[in-house]
Parts: sequence; C-alpha cells; structure tokens
Amino acid sequence: MRWEGNRESDNIEDRRNEGTGGGGFGFGGRTIGVGAVVIALLGWAVFDINPLTTLGLLSGGTPTAQQQRPPAPAGQPPANDKGAAFVSTVLASTEDVWGQIFQQAGAQYVRPKLVLYRGVTSTGCGTGQAAMGPFYCPADSKVYLDMDFFDTMSRQLGAPGMFARAYVIAHEVGHHVQNLQGISGKVDALRGRLDERQQNALSVRVELQADCYAGIWANHSQQAQHWLDQGDIESALNAASQIGDDTLQRERSGVVRPDSFTHGSSAQRVRWFTQGYKTGSVQACDTFKAQQL
Repeated sequence: MRWEGNRESDNIEDRRNEGTGGGGFGFGGRTIGVGAVVIALLGWAVFDINPLTTLGLLSGGTPTAQQQRPPAPAGQPPANDKGAAFVSTVLASTEDVWGQIFQQAGAQYVRPKLVLYRGVTSTGCGTGQAAMGPFYCPADSKVYLDMDFFDTMSRQLGAPGMFARAYVIAHEVGHHVQNLQGISGKVDALRGRLDERQQNALSVRVELQADCYAGIWANHSQQAQHWLDQGDIESALNAASQIGDDTLQRERSGVVRPDSFTHGSSAQRVRWFTQGYKTGSVQACDTFKAQQL
C-alpha cells in the first residue's frame, strides 16, 4: 500500500500522552468495535462472562450517572510519528471518498474525529478502553483507536498488513456513515423490543454493512489514488476472515454457536467487504434487506 505522500487529515486528536488513568462512568453508551468480539470471547473463556454482557457496547445501553469532566483539548500527533501519519492518511482518504458520495446524493458529509489514545480514555459514550478494540461512539461522532491493536492483529489474530489496518479504520468510519444516515438511531430504537438472539442477529447486520462500507471506500480510494499493491485487498479479506465470529469461537472452544454471533461469520465478513469493493455502491450494502447474509 503506497500511502506516503498523500493528504493527511487534521481531524486527529492525539491523547496518547494523557496517561491511562480512568475514572468516570462505565461504558454504557452504544459503541461498536471490530475488536470487541475478541475481548467478549476472551471473557467468556476465562471468566465465563456472557459475550453479550461484554458486548454491551452494541446493545444501546444508557451511561450511568457520574460523568467525569471532559478531557483537555488534545493536540496533533508529532510530525515524525509514522504510525499516526498512516492513520491520518487513511482517515483523509475516507473523508474524500464519503464526502464525494454524500455530495452526489445531495447531502453533506460531516467528518468524524479520530482519537488516538493509550489504555483508557473518556468518550461521549463513557470510558473507552483499549481492550474493546477500535470503536465508534455515535454520541460524540468520534472513532477511538489505541494503535497497539494493530500489533494484536498481526501477532495474535493472524491479520498483518498495512491495508488490513486501513480496513479496520474504514470499518469504524463505516459506523459513522451509518450514524449520519440515521441507521444507528433506528437500530437502537429497535433493540429494546428484541430478545438476545434477535439483538445478536441485528448486530450482525450492522457490522456487515460497516464491512461493506469499508469495501466501498477501498473501491473509490483505489480509483482516485491507485495506491494499492498486489495482495493489499487479500490482506483486508484475511483480516475480515480472522475476526469472524465462527473463527474466533472455533479457536476458543472448538464449538461454533451461530445464535451468539454479533459481527458475522468469516465468510459473511469477507462477502460483504467484497460486495462493497466490487460495486462501490451504497445501495448494494443494504444488509438489512438482504434475505441471505
């Protein structure tokens, strides 16, 4: 992936020097993270915690009382920080792609902030933790990323590669697009009327659409920048496969339980990213109307 030398976004908040102190209220607001299912299954394996409990960030809960004071204004990443420059470049590309798509549809794309942090940080949805993986908070329209997750992808999840990392960022931006489209609000309103199995199934459709939106970004960014090398798309597809619910469950216990899926199977995640990449069409990413995922 030939990303260096391209435009970098200024919508980056660098909180990595704020320390890892916590405080505030529990993570009760709805946030969605591509790595959250990893932690949910880990809690299930070690502590016998229901994965849906850990994935409360998907369930539209309400933050408990006692919010901590807002963090001080964050600065920009250092000029010589190559990792932050990569994140900023990918974010800029998502801004360009979605800005054009929204403009063509007669709407305005509101660019999200991307927050870099270490360990713990306060968000509009509560206290965010690196253990949740990258996530999007609709309450403040920000993507949160502890870049140590990229090492986890490479070493523990078997998903190396720069474009695999770009896919993660584009997936979370996809949740921001859903928020702007009003999809997030409609899903939240529906959750309270569903049982656990139905909530899981709904979450799968939310996540697969974000995968498809990541594919749309890959399609349009390649057309505009021609920055992908042979094997880049394969690395993104491999990442999507490695974080499929069935793959994670099989590695954990050897037993796959489809009713407990919250992000989709490996095949489904690969299929919907590919759908977005091949078509470049928002209409082609309507997972909510799809009879088969």
